[in-house]
Amino acid sequence: MVVLRGVSKVYSESGLPHAVLKNVDADIKHGEFVALLGRSGSGKSTLLNLIGGLDLPTSGTLRVNGRDIGALAEKERALYRRAEVGFVFQFFNLIPTLSVTENLLLVLELNGIENQVAQGRIDSALRELNLLERAKQFPDRLSGGEQQRVAIARATIHRPLLVLADEPTGNLDVHSEQDVLRLFRRLPDRHGVTVITATHSTEVAAGADRILVLADGRLEEQSP
Repeated sequence: MVVLRGVSKVYSESGLPHAVLKNVDADIKHGEFVALLGRSGSGKSTLLNLIGGLDLPTSGTLRVNGRDIGALAEKERALYRRAEVGFVFQFFNLIPTLSVTENLLLVLELNGIENQVAQGRIDSALRELNLLERAKQFPDRLSGGEQQRVAIARATIHRPLLVLADEPTGNLDVHSEQDVLRLFRRLPDRHGVTVITATHSTEVAAGADRILVLADGRLEEQSP
């Protein structure tokens, strides 16, 4: 699903080059749940942004489902992000002026899913996540764990190939973290989605199929 060959990312800091990623190689299979570990500033978010098409590598090749993401034009990358990738963030990033249902419906409308099909998907997703009774609520009326479950539904409801999660349990208590981990574990089995999550949580990492560790700009595999 994801192939990186010699991927580097260099930023300019005070006029000097700073290499965040250095010749990174990796292969992530379809349907895998991969945990990405590393200290703050190690490049975890940068790597997710590259895979998600939010940024481009300075050098090297990055392919997702056979396509060279770095070779896509900006419009093509926008369509790739919209249709094939789901993003989950530490701070949920739900739209506060939209209800739970409306937050999910927006994603489906952007992907051209007709209303009847969209409503069926929303009802199914909320039922699976035990959130049907919260469908008309606004995000500020939900707990942190409930908001993150809605965020996961939003990231997956358009049936992407890939879900990228950046510290998705960073603001959750232990119980809510376990709920989120169970959801991530189910995604590959039920929906065939490949999940890559950057995390500091040893619980989340222990539940992954594979652990990749970023240190000094390089990526190494660690046994779960």
